[in-house]
Amino acid sequence: MTSNNLWLAFALGSAFFAALTAIFGKLGVSEINSNMATLIRVFIILVMTASIITIRNEWQPISQMSRYGMLMLLFSAIATGLSWLCYYRALQLGLVSKVAPIDKLSVVFVIIFSIIFLGESLTWKTLTGGLLITAGAILLTF
Repeated sequence: MTSNNLWLAFALGSAFFAALTAIFGKLGVSEINSNMATLIRVFIILVMTASIITIRNEWQPISQMSRYGMLMLLFSAIATGLSWLCYYRALQLGLVSKVAPIDKLSVVFVIIFSIIFLGESLTWKTLTGGLLITAGAILLTF
């Protein structure tokens, strides 16, 4: 795989691990409050990520980071936290086979937001894919 396509390997890894997240998360929240489960998850992710940064010697001084970048990461972190809290509560209350497809509607929201906020263009393939994802989520859920 060339470096131009390396994103695809990481994207597939993300999808694979997201699937495991749903399965393990459902099992975890069956015995632990969903908010507490989210906190435990965040702590483990913090330790794991800090370890990787340490091993790879990638620590950077905050003073060298862009204020705009940091602000956007703050907003991203807030959105991630709210997403995880909602996701784990949904897993606690519903079937993982129904929660996960609805969660994947995030792809449709990304398409819409990328057009509005990033100026990306809407192609027929993007529109068709978004509609198919929506239809699939509806079909799998109801």
